[in-house]
Amino acid sequence: MMKKRIAIFGSTGSIGTQALEVIEANPHLFEVEILTAHSNDELLIQQALKFNPNAIVIGDEKKYARVKEALAATDVKVFAGEQALEEVAAFDTYDMMLAAIVGFAGLQPTLRAIENRKAIALANKETLVVAGDIVMRKAVENKVPVLPVDSEHSAIFQCLVGESRNPIEKVILTASGGPFRGKKPNFLLNVKRDHALQHPNWSMGAKITIDSATLMNKGLEMIEAKWLFNLRPEQVRVVIHPQSIIHSMVQFEDGSIKAQMGLPDMKLPIQYAMAFPNRIPNNFPRFDFRKVNTLSFEEPDLKTFRNLALAIESLNKGGNLPCVLNAANEIAVWAFLRNRIGFLDMTDVIEKTMHYVPFIENPTLDEYLESDGEARSYAASLIQL
Repeated sequence: MMKKRIAIFGSTGSIGTQALEVIEANPHLFEVEILTAHSNDELLIQQALKFNPNAIVIGDEKKYARVKEALAATDVKVFAGEQALEEVAAFDTYDMMLAAIVGFAGLQPTLRAIENRKAIALANKETLVVAGDIVMRKAVENKVPVLPVDSEHSAIFQCLVGESRNPIEKVILTASGGPFRGKKPNFLLNVKRDHALQHPNWSMGAKITIDSATLMNKGLEMIEAKWLFNLRPEQVRVVIHPQSIIHSMVQFEDGSIKAQMGLPDMKLPIQYAMAFPNRIPNNFPRFDFRKVNTLSFEEPDLKTFRNLALAIESLNKGGNLPCVLNAANEIAVWAFLRNRIGFLDMTDVIEKTMHYVPFIENPTLDEYLESDGEARSYAASLIQL
C-alpha cells in the first residue's frame, strides 16, 4: 500500500480520536495531514503536537489565538472558523477525508472535498440524511469513493464486496435497542440525561448516544443506507439485536443472507475504510463463539420509540423531510442534554417541526440549507431557546 495522507474533520470526537489510534498503530500506512475541531482546543493542540499535521482548524474563532500560540514553535498552519473548514477541505495535500464532524456542520466540508476528488471515509451520517441525493451524485460525477465508517454501513459494504452483479432484496440494519430497550412511555417520561448517556455496548459521543437511546440514530442510518447503496425505502429494514455482534446483514434475491460480525469496536470499521481495499492486521480483541450462548433478535417498538417511526416516514416521503427531521432532532438533543426538555419532548419537537416546514419534493442545495435553518428556528421556538 502507498502511504495515505488522512484529513480528519472532527479529530477530537469519539471517531476522530479512535482514527488517530489506528494511524498511530500503522505509521507505515497512514499519516495525518489535517486535523479539525469545533471547540476542544486543548485536545486539538495535543494532537497537533503529537502528529505534526500540515494544517489544523479550530472552529471556535475565539480560541484561535491560544491555539496559534501553543503551536508557534511548529510548522503547523492554524486556521479558524467555519469557512476555514471548507477552505482546508479544498487543499490538495491529502488523499482521504475522514468526515467525522457531528451533525449538519459536516455537510459543506464533505461536499468541498468531493468536488476536489478526495476519497471520503464517511462517519457523518447527517451529510447523507440532509442532502444524500446531491452528495452521492457529486461523488459519481467526480469518481470519488464514499466509504462508510458507521459500523452498520461498513458491515453492509463488506457484505457487498464481490457481489456487484447480484441484486439486493433488502438490507437489515441491527440496533442494540439502547439503554431503554423494552421500556414503555411511562418509564421514559422521567429519564434524565445521565441515564440516557449510558449505552450498554458502545462508547460514543453525547449526541449519537442520545440518538441511540431514542432510536433516532437507527432512523438516520436507514436514510443513509438508502443513499449509500442506492436502495428503495422498502429495501431498508431494522431489527433489534441486543448483543451488537452482527453489525448488519444483506439479503440477496435468492434469499441468501450475508452478515458481518465482530465485537463492538469502532476502530475496525475506521481501519477498514482507511485501508480499503486491503485488510490490515491489528491487535483488536477477537469475538469468541464459545463465550456467547445467544444471539437474539426482535422487532423495534415504534409506538414507544416514535423517533424511529418519524425517521421512517421521512425516508418514505423523501424530499427535504429528512433534512427537517435532522435539524429538529439536533436542536431537541441539544436542549435535552442541557436539561431544557424531557426525553419524550424530543419526539414532540421533531414531529411538530416536520409538520410546520413546507415540503419540497426535489430541493436544491440552497433549499436544503434554507429548510435546515427554518427547521432549527421553529424547533428552538417550541423549546423557547
